[in-house]
Amino acid sequence: MRDKNIHKIPGSSSIEVDNVVYEFIAGDRSHPKSKEIYEMLAEMIDRLYIVGYKPLIFSVLQDMNDKAKEHALAYHSEKLAFAFGLLSTAPGFPIRIVKNLRVCEDCHLTFKLLSVIYEREIIVRDRNRFHHFVGGSCTCRDFW
Repeated sequence: MRDKNIHKIPGSSSIEVDNVVYEFIAGDRSHPKSKEIYEMLAEMIDRLYIVGYKPLIFSVLQDMNDKAKEHALAYHSEKLAFAFGLLSTAPGFPIRIVKNLRVCEDCHLTFKLLSVIYEREIIVRDRNRFHHFVGGSCTCRDFW
């Protein structure tokens, strides 16, 4: 891709809270509440592992070790947006996220689990469709 001067569009996710749209990019730490967001993300990951989550590292195509792949998956933009949503909305309130690219398989699995862990309805609009996660399942029936 570099040889042909082709650039990949960076993945970003947006969430609206109190009529303000917040945008996140993978690994982004520019948000004023970055510290709290990353603390919430760490809590989310801990709770995911408790229920048996295993990162789908095969979905990371870069040449890196397994730990680095897990790290890369943990900081996807939609997970940051979700962590911010947990911090910024009342318990039980639906969380709506818009992503400019397709949701990866790991994030899809993660949101199914998080919908149970946090008892939240999670709606993610990606490039192809709406994913509506409730009680551990998605309306796409895992076909996207």
